[in-house]
Amino acid sequence: MKPEILYSVAAQRGSALRCKGWKQESILRMMENNMENGERPEELIIYGGRAKCARNWESYYAIRSALKELENDETLVVQSGMPVAVFKTHRLAPGVIMANTNMIQANWPEFNALLAKNLISFASYTAGPWQYIGSQGVIQGTFETLGCVADRHYNGSLTGKVLLTAGLGGMGQSQPNAMIMHGGASLTIEIDDAKIQTRINNGKADIMAASLVEAVELVEKAREKGRPLGVVVHGNAAEDFQALLEMGWQPDVITEMCPCHDPLSYIPVGLDCVTAEALRHEAPEKYMQLARESMMLQLRAMNGFKKRGVPVFEYGTFIRSECIQAGMDQTEATIVPGYMDGYVRDMYCEGRGPFRWTCISGDIEDQKRLDDLALELFPDDRMVQRWIPIARDLPVEGLPARICFLGFGQRKVFGLKVNELVRNGNLKGPVAFSRDNLDSGSIANPLSETENMKDGSDKVADWPYLNAMLNVAGMADLVTIQSNGAMGISVHTGVTMIADGTEEADLRLEACLTTDTGIGVVRHAQAGYGIARKVADGKGRLTGEKINVPLWWNPKATFGPEP
Repeated sequence: MKPEILYSVAAQRGSALRCKGWKQESILRMMENNMENGERPEELIIYGGRAKCARNWESYYAIRSALKELENDETLVVQSGMPVAVFKTHRLAPGVIMANTNMIQANWPEFNALLAKNLISFASYTAGPWQYIGSQGVIQGTFETLGCVADRHYNGSLTGKVLLTAGLGGMGQSQPNAMIMHGGASLTIEIDDAKIQTRINNGKADIMAASLVEAVELVEKAREKGRPLGVVVHGNAAEDFQALLEMGWQPDVITEMCPCHDPLSYIPVGLDCVTAEALRHEAPEKYMQLARESMMLQLRAMNGFKKRGVPVFEYGTFIRSECIQAGMDQTEATIVPGYMDGYVRDMYCEGRGPFRWTCISGDIEDQKRLDDLALELFPDDRMVQRWIPIARDLPVEGLPARICFLGFGQRKVFGLKVNELVRNGNLKGPVAFSRDNLDSGSIANPLSETENMKDGSDKVADWPYLNAMLNVAGMADLVTIQSNGAMGISVHTGVTMIADGTEEADLRLEACLTTDTGIGVVRHAQAGYGIARKVADGKGRLTGEKINVPLWWNPKATFGPEP
């Protein structure tokens, strides 16, 4: 009998246990929370076009059953969204380990063939390991990145400035709000009318313009008055970016969040949502060709704006990578920098990144208490003190959660204090700590997060594997090794740690909240970044904690006797 397909899923709230412990229950609720925030839960798709939380419905129900039956000294093994084994390990081992979307010499045609045979699943970043928390999961990253743009180009302020961007999917929907938080206006192009209406209804954008010309008029009026405004217009990003370039219009910042990482989800010029759906099933290879041709048109328009002096950056969508694979010269494809190399790497040198916590009780009061705690513990951290008050106004999506770019040392202090609050009954339930896969030490991607490293180690993939192994050694509750968020060029990891109030959780959190981001500091320090070296030496701005480093990298080394 075929399993029931669910068109909506709500994460369980409250104090009732369905599993044999709060670690297992918390992980199960995190998976359900993915589905509650998912774009197409009936297809198990969470965001990003095809990013899934389970390979198929049989796998979803089997994972759910396995978590309910999992003993405290057992580990569930998940291979690309399918539960393949449960092993007796020990109480301090992870409850779940995963490997998602990993394949040798990855490319889209072979990946899609494996997908059709039910041998693999596309996990993207936080969809596969059940760490997605809705639009908030990316909004602080967008906010902080735009803040770096403001600091670099506009004396720290985006008031009276206009962002041109595209894409209102699970990730992209954060963009208008992030710009509004800075007091600026945005013009977002989106091909899907249903998404536009949903985002406006949910307060993710303010108004839909009837045409591209009207959209420009609206944001220009907002720019003139210094008024924040989120304008959306129906259109194709490739066509409209080029049209705006030819019009001579000059925005202040440009990026995009189209699903370029998955060409079968990117809608080419000349197609709408309906015709695109038909073509991707009838002729996927032709579809990919058309999608990449449109991406090249879009990127060339972005290059054109960059040459006119507009700050332009790729925001982790891998449009440049896909254009290179389509035949664009790498020099031309990388005129526009990535967000990491262009703006935010200094933050990552301190071990900062998209850290988040989820209130497993479902009680909004737990979220409020943890917001207060972050402000209390880090009074001198400008980033925390600026972000948390703004974030309080964000809508609750699924289980109450918060993203906050805490750095090395801070995460451990925060996690242990949260566990104490759970133990003392100051919170209604456990708290799950996780982070995006593109954290300080958890990813290698030479066309994004590890682009243009000082030591030339852009393509060295050892670091995320070290991150995952350290997190297993650090007794995390869930650890995953993944690849191909951008097909063929990335390796990354995910982790979840549960604060359930026990002394065992103290042990786990103290270790894993150190190792997870500590290896990020080491990775950057070994590459020659002075900020990271200071942190490793115990002289950082956020913590006095020191990392023991037996040997610092030097390009000059002894490999054997002189010839």
